[in-house]
Amino acid sequence: MEKNTIGSLIWLRLIRFTHISNQLSNDFLKPFGLTTAQFDVLVQIQVYKSLTQSELAQKATVTQGGISRMLSRLEKEGFIRKTQDWKTKYITLTALGEDIVNKAMPHQLAFQSSFFEEALTVEEQKTMYRLMTKVHKNSLKKREYSEINTA
Repeated sequence: MEKNTIGSLIWLRLIRFTHISNQLSNDFLKPFGLTTAQFDVLVQIQVYKSLTQSELAQKATVTQGGISRMLSRLEKEGFIRKTQDWKTKYITLTALGEDIVNKAMPHQLAFQSSFFEEALTVEEQKTMYRLMTKVHKNSLKKREYSEINTA
């Protein structure tokens, strides 16, 4: 077996942290009747006001296949509404959806922030944010390159 590089070790730590964070968030969001993925989707809709299903799948942490089932459930629960403009379906939040996001958001932000605030100094948090932003921007470039070359 080949020796891991520092990059692969960082990636493994990020994957493991994300997995644990999502598990804990699912438990944390239960009183709001949401999963972490549903919360992410609702927040994306709140931020962008109106999105197509494919735009939403691109922005959220849900696969293209999973987004369809999730949206059906969120619509059934009254959190979102789908409207059609010619051939394009747009997704927006209902008043109930706005309300649940606004109720859950401060609690979820405090919960997620606690992972970093309890383990890192303010300076370490700033450094981590700066470095993760740099890595994120690079990943977006790679995705754009990949989409161009596979189109």
